[in-house]
Amino acid sequence: MSRFFLAGLGLLVSVFLFTTLVNTPADARAGSGFSSGSRGSFTFSRPPSTSTAPKPAAPIERSYTQPTAPSYSPSYAPAGGFGGGLFSGFGGGLMGGLLGAGLFGMMFGNGFFGGMGGGMSFFGLLLQFGLIYFAVKFLFGLFARRVAPMGAGFGPIPQPSPNGFGGGSGFQSSAPSVRPVTIDQADYAAFEEKLHAVQDAYSREDIDALRNVATPEMVAYFAEDLARNAGQGLVNRVSDVRLLQGDLAEAWGEGATDYATVAMKFSLIDTMIERASGRVVSGGQPEQVTELWTFRRDGPGAWMLSAIQQT
Repeated sequence: MSRFFLAGLGLLVSVFLFTTLVNTPADARAGSGFSSGSRGSFTFSRPPSTSTAPKPAAPIERSYTQPTAPSYSPSYAPAGGFGGGLFSGFGGGLMGGLLGAGLFGMMFGNGFFGGMGGGMSFFGLLLQFGLIYFAVKFLFGLFARRVAPMGAGFGPIPQPSPNGFGGGSGFQSSAPSVRPVTIDQADYAAFEEKLHAVQDAYSREDIDALRNVATPEMVAYFAEDLARNAGQGLVNRVSDVRLLQGDLAEAWGEGATDYATVAMKFSLIDTMIERASGRVVSGGQPEQVTELWTFRRDGPGAWMLSAIQQT
């Protein structure tokens, strides 16, 4: 195998790992394109599909809630840090170490593969771990499809209400401790108001304002994302947020706490700006996003954002 081929392969691997590990500015709005937060006892269960979000919701990637029942799918287990997949957790540390060894070798004249003792050893090790990963993922996926409880729809599609949300209420009775909760027009209006309030506070980097509309867990994630942007010399500006369509996926109560997961399709202008110069780095054009937002209400209190899931 020629040195040029190995060098080219190393470059491709570097680009792939870099683009996988780095959060892309295209998903820079509040939530940063992740599926984060907590949904009570349904944190690791997928919400039912709706007319607004017909595709299955992405599993929660980062959450303070820990799985407590053996029936949860292994693929739904929360991942540490940012994002999930092959390069999160142990995989991220392993691949970061391999990449670091290769770059270290380049810096000191041994070539990209010098840090791993030669091209074939690096490539072979990478291939082995890749094959093991995909084999394990396939088996977990097969097991999850057989045993993971999936939510079902709630009958006829609700008719749209004047504020863009479908009416009615949903209830998933897979846990004995939950109770049904009815969602009315005042609740839908509150959900839409929270959509605007969260995006506005996030755009202004106003942590105090975020505390008024989101749970402490979600505020911590927002603060983490904003700190990462600041560390890169960037600021995320979100404007012209408009709810286009929305409907209820499910609503339930646990003890004195009510939960509601709603699918929302909205438009916005999501712009990443260089903090020092004001130069637009990415975005700046209108786009449409569909996400599932879960809200919780403790007793007579107001609804607070407790989770965001991608579709």
